[in-house]
Amino acid sequence: MVGQHVKERLRRSRDRWRDPPLTVLTILLALLMFVIAPLHAAGITESQDLGLAVALIVIGILLFQSGISTAIIVMLVAFGLAATATLLRLQPHHSTLDLYLDASAWILIGLALSWVVARAVFAPGRITYHRIMGAILLYLAIGLTFVALYTFVGLLVPDAFSGMTVKDSAAFASTMVYFSFGTLTTAGSGDIAPLHPIARNLCNVQAMIGQLYPATLLAGLVTLE
Repeated sequence: MVGQHVKERLRRSRDRWRDPPLTVLTILLALLMFVIAPLHAAGITESQDLGLAVALIVIGILLFQSGISTAIIVMLVAFGLAATATLLRLQPHHSTLDLYLDASAWILIGLALSWVVARAVFAPGRITYHRIMGAILLYLAIGLTFVALYTFVGLLVPDAFSGMTVKDSAAFASTMVYFSFGTLTTAGSGDIAPLHPIARNLCNVQAMIGQLYPATLLAGLVTLE
């Protein structure tokens, strides 16, 4: 009986500390994508690696708190890929290998993060501010996952997009985020368009997710509440 009581207290303590990182990470990722990346593209800031490192640390904390061993292993692999890509960028002459590694890392991060955040957001219990922020975080994670997928397509097929060339440059991250979230929200201005069939199909899938996610989210949260 005492053991059960202790386990219940530990579970409640873990749940209480699981939700705040959702808000912290949502703010960090939003700043990284919509503030730091554009400033880096405009030449105002020299590097966005510091913001990326902070975001990765918070993601790691969130995944470790989840206790899901598979997500933790995936995150550690992603950390290794991202660190290797950063080291390659420090070399005076490097190929596109760093972009492949970064894209691989963000696909793994996006999938692991989406799984863990979805479990936290749609878990039984009271709907809190942090869980609402977690729903926004899940939306951002979907957009980042497609950034990585578009990067792969653009690297493998150089003419997959019109108005955008996938190459290592200061404006690359900002441009990819702009295109991905423009597609996700179906608010794209048309200055960048997919030409390759795979790129077009990815855009179709992302646009459908962008339309269905808010309705599914609202229905799920209302049902839980």
